[in-house]
Amino acid sequence: DRNLWGQLSVLTMNARFAQQPQDLVVVAGQPVTLPCSIPGYHGVVLWIKDGLALGVGRELIGYPRYAVVGDHGSGEHHLRIQRVELTDDAVFECQAIQAAMRSRPARLTVLVPPDDPVIMGGPMVSLRAGDPLNLTCHADNAKPAASIIWIRNGEVLNGATYSKTLLQDGQRENTVSTLYISASNIETGQKIICRASNKAVPNGKETSVTIDIQHLPLVNLSVEPQPVLEGNLVKFHCSAKANPPVTQYKWAKGGSVIKEVSGDTYEVMVDHSFFTEPVSCEVTNPLGSTNISRNVDVYFGPRMAAEPQSLQVDLGSDAVFNCAWTGNPSLTIVWMKRGSGVVLSNENILTLKSVRQEDAGKYVCRAVVPRVGAAEKEVSLTVNGPPTISSTQTHQAPHGEKGQIKCFIRSTPPPDRIAWSWKETVLESGTSGRYTVETVSTEDGVLSTLTMSNIVPADFQTIYNCTAWNSFGSDTEIIRLKEQGGSQGSPGFTFFPLKHGCGRVEVQCFITMKFYIMCWSFCSMTLH
Repeated sequence: DRNLWGQLSVLTMNARFAQQPQDLVVVAGQPVTLPCSIPGYHGVVLWIKDGLALGVGRELIGYPRYAVVGDHGSGEHHLRIQRVELTDDAVFECQAIQAAMRSRPARLTVLVPPDDPVIMGGPMVSLRAGDPLNLTCHADNAKPAASIIWIRNGEVLNGATYSKTLLQDGQRENTVSTLYISASNIETGQKIICRASNKAVPNGKETSVTIDIQHLPLVNLSVEPQPVLEGNLVKFHCSAKANPPVTQYKWAKGGSVIKEVSGDTYEVMVDHSFFTEPVSCEVTNPLGSTNISRNVDVYFGPRMAAEPQSLQVDLGSDAVFNCAWTGNPSLTIVWMKRGSGVVLSNENILTLKSVRQEDAGKYVCRAVVPRVGAAEKEVSLTVNGPPTISSTQTHQAPHGEKGQIKCFIRSTPPPDRIAWSWKETVLESGTSGRYTVETVSTEDGVLSTLTMSNIVPADFQTIYNCTAWNSFGSDTEIIRLKEQGGSQGSPGFTFFPLKHGCGRVEVQCFITMKFYIMCWSFCSMTLH
């Protein structure tokens, strides 16, 4: 312990600061030296930047622009910074570790001159005669923010507006100044100077613009011939007067540049798009551009603008179709149902109120442009409702052989169930004894076939019932099998077509007192 205290005494004997760092202001890019001299001290010296040690020794690793200089034996530990940067803007201290001494904090303030000022639109600003002048000058990346003045003919111009924006580093600022000069106070050929300065460049930096009062091109665009039928040649001519002279013609259609044309004339075979997409001619001189556009009165046949969509609606609901066409001259719209000559509407919208199943089918939206052409679009209406069954009420088959009876079901949505019934038998699919049911889906509906093998006489006296169901209801068709080559009917029988909740019923009864018994028995079975 005595040796340690003795060493510390030698290191710190008579230690004191002969020189300490002082607050300094330096311009970025220049070198600077922060003094620190401690005669009689031979221990470790640390330089602290914003509370963080820079390192031990004369060479500060990690800080290539920093070095500790001076006569170490004389206690000189000066901090030398080459090419000061904005990151060097900080508080520095010199500390003698073994002597527990620290210098006063020294603030190093780094000044940054503004970038060269820039006047928007310079160095030549063309001004249309009679217009006021607005000039904007930028002086960016300065610390502190640059001050901007405007000078004309050696005199400072008053009335400019001034704003500044702090950059993300929190130190530098951009400065913008805008100068307004009325039209009566500006002459062609005048030179206006923007001068930007701050403490880093007291004499400032400047730039200038020269005012040239001119006028934009005066343009006229002609189109010949008009009106014109689609597919014919049209010539556009763009005539212009400009001071200074025209430097460029640029053509566009509907906002898209026509790159293959560069002169003052454009010839093209026109189509319908020229009616809605104007052709423009942009004429440029050194002052700016003038753009003028024209539509072409093109005659063209109907073109679909809003395509109607096929619909599927529930029974009793409304169906609304929307169909839009464009054409020139004005067109006429006609809505009709396919196969019917009745005009349902002359408007874009066709509304069918409380649709029935017979409303289902194809509908046509037709557009006619007089003396030019016509076009049409077909859509379908599908009505969700109970199934409908169509079938021949009497099918023929030879005795002793195979016979078939069929029923065709149209149903939207598709049927959930299809069943054949006769006497006390119900068969939906597959085979039961001599009977087989097969169901086939087609594009238009469902075909159900009841096949009977080895036809017997009783089959010709049996009533066959085809019934289909979906979520909206059901339909029934009564079908009979007739012996092939037999008579048209059996004596003593009469057929009565009836209606009930399941569909059409054909009732067969004897015309005797048994009429009541037979009819009641059969109808009760069917309705049940």
